[in-house]
Amino acid sequence: MTMKISAIIDYAATPDEVFAMLADEDFQNHKCAATGALRHTVSIVAQDGQTLIVSTRDMPADDFPPFVRSMVGDTLPVTETQQWGPPDTDGARRGTLTVEIRGAPVALAGTLSLALGGLGCVETIEGDLKARIPLLGSRVEQAAAPAVWGAIRVEARTGKAWLER
Repeated sequence: MTMKISAIIDYAATPDEVFAMLADEDFQNHKCAATGALRHTVSIVAQDGQTLIVSTRDMPADDFPPFVRSMVGDTLPVTETQQWGPPDTDGARRGTLTVEIRGAPVALAGTLSLALGGLGCVETIEGDLKARIPLLGSRVEQAAAPAVWGAIRVEARTGKAWLER
């Protein structure tokens, strides 16, 4: 069983400007702090047209139901990995996204894209949230989904404010 996650973030900027923001360590640090991370690290490596953005965050588990907290503890060590390819002629890019919670059988795997559209550029996030727990998987996915949606909303809000600076 998996839960589909789909979101579109509409930015008033070009794909090149949005990607420059996403690949900026200061922006990633700001985003991690805005998500409520207790601690975080960010690594960005660009090589041969590929850009790898990895953030690790220790997130509080307060918003999860007790049955989930009993599995993961008081904090969730979350690793978000974005692997972006080179730009097309119009600046559009495609990439992959994984979000893993260390010690928990829950992960998000999906795709990312930046393309012209909307106010200037749209970032599309498509993924599958999967809990690998017999019988309880769908309950865990339903418990984890609000945190995923919340992180996407924070990224959208943080990104829009960043671009307006």
